[in-house]
Amino acid sequence: MHSALAPETLALHLHDQRTFPMDYLDTLSQFSSNLDYRTLDADVKDQVGWILADTVAAMAAGSAEPELRAIAKKQAHVKASSHASQLIGLGACSTAEAAAFINGTSGTFLEMDEGNRFSRGHPAVHVIPAALALSQERDASAENFLAAVVVGYEVGSRLGAASQLRGAMHPHGTWGTIGAGAACARVAGMQALDMRQTINIAASLTTATSKQTMLEGGLVRNVYAGLSNRNGLLALNLAECGFTGERDGPSSLLGKIIYESFQPDAVTQGLGQDLHLMRNYFKLHSCCRYNHGTLDAIDQMAATQSLPSAEEIDRIEVVTYHLAAELNDPAPNNTLAAKFSVPFAVATRIVNNSSALSSFTWDAVRNPHTLALAQRVSVLHDPAMSARLPNERPSRVTIYLKDGSTRTAEAGVNRGDDASPYTREELRQKFMNLTGRIWPAAHCEKLLQATLDLAHLKISLQEWAALLSPSAE
Repeated sequence: MHSALAPETLALHLHDQRTFPMDYLDTLSQFSSNLDYRTLDADVKDQVGWILADTVAAMAAGSAEPELRAIAKKQAHVKASSHASQLIGLGACSTAEAAAFINGTSGTFLEMDEGNRFSRGHPAVHVIPAALALSQERDASAENFLAAVVVGYEVGSRLGAASQLRGAMHPHGTWGTIGAGAACARVAGMQALDMRQTINIAASLTTATSKQTMLEGGLVRNVYAGLSNRNGLLALNLAECGFTGERDGPSSLLGKIIYESFQPDAVTQGLGQDLHLMRNYFKLHSCCRYNHGTLDAIDQMAATQSLPSAEEIDRIEVVTYHLAAELNDPAPNNTLAAKFSVPFAVATRIVNNSSALSSFTWDAVRNPHTLALAQRVSVLHDPAMSARLPNERPSRVTIYLKDGSTRTAEAGVNRGDDASPYTREELRQKFMNLTGRIWPAAHCEKLLQATLDLAHLKISLQEWAALLSPSAE
C-alpha cells in the first residue's frame, strides 16, 4: 500500500477512531479485504470474464463518439510510461485519474453496458475503469485486479439494492462511487479498517445526479460514471494520506441525503455466497433498460407474425411500470434522449426492424418516418406492473392498425436477465459489433478470448492490457 503513513501507523490511526461494535460496514469491509479471487468457482470466473468483456466493449465503442474524443483531448494528457493507464479505444495512455474518468464516461455513452436489476443501476462501469487504471499505475497482478472488480461490483450493487433512490435522482454517480472506492482499496491491498475508511470517504465524494438529464438528453449525464471512477480513486488517495470520513458514510448518504431509505442489514445478506454479479443483466437493445420490456414484447410479436409497416399503423399503446412510463417523450432532441424514450424506441424498432446501435444514431433520430410514428405511441402506467419489480420489468404493447385489427404482446422478465439470459454467442456477437467500431475483427476476436482467459488467470494483466490499443494487430 502506497501511503503517506506507514501501514501499521495508518491502521492504528483508524483503530483509534473505532469505539463502536461491529456492524454491517465492518462485515462488508472484511469481505472486501479478504476476498481471494483464486478460490472463486469456475462459473463465477466465467461470469467475471463476460462482464469485463461487455464493459470493455462498451468503453471501446463509446470512445468513437465525438464528444468523448473532445473531452479526452482536454482532460487526458498523453503519458508515456510503463505504469501509465490506458484510454481504451483512443490509442493513448494518461494518468490513472484521467483514465478512470474518460473510460468510465465512454462506457455509458451508448447505453450498452451491463447492469443489475436489484441495484437498479450499472455496477461494472462504475468500478472497472478505476480498478484497471489503478492496477496499471501500480503494476498489479491479474488476481488483484479481478478481486477488485468483484469487490467493487458487490459493494456498489449491494448498497444500491439496500436503498430507495429519490425519484428526481439518477442512479449513476451515487453508490457507484463507493463501489469504485472499495475496488481501488482492494487494488491497494488495504485491510478491513482501512477499507472501511476508504468506503466512508467515498460516500462523501458522490455527486448530486439529476434524472432530468437523461430525459432531456443532457449529455452531462454521461460523465456521472466517469466521476464515480475518478472519485473512487480520489477516496483511496485521501485515505492513504490520512484523511478520514464519517463513522458510517453510506448510511448518511443513502439513508438521509440522496435516498429515501436504507436498510443496512440487507447489504450483507448472503454476502460471499450469493454474488450480485451472478444475477446481472446484459443488454442487446441499445437504449435504457426501462425500454427493454416493451422491445422484448415487440420482438415476441415479430417472432410469431410479421410486424406491420409504419404506414399500416394507426396508433400504438404501451402499458408498463412507472419507471418506464416516465420515458414518454415522442420527439427526443438527441441520441441520448432517444435512448430514454419509449415512443422513439418503439418507432425505430418498427421502422428499422432493429433495436441495435444503428437504430439510435443521429440519422435514426432525424428520420421523419420514425418521428412521425413515435407521435402515435402512448405510454401508460399500470400500478400492478410496478408491483412486479424488481423480478420483472413488464410491458404490454398493443398495435392498432388502420384496418381496425389489433396485435398485442406482453413481456415480463426481460431478456438478458439471469432468469432469461442471452446465449454466450449472442454476447460474443455484441462484443464484436461494439469493438468493431474501433478495431479490426481479428483483433476483436483475440481480445475477447484474452479477456475470458484473464478471468481464469491464464494470462497476466499486462498481456491483456496490451491488447487495449486500437493500433494492435
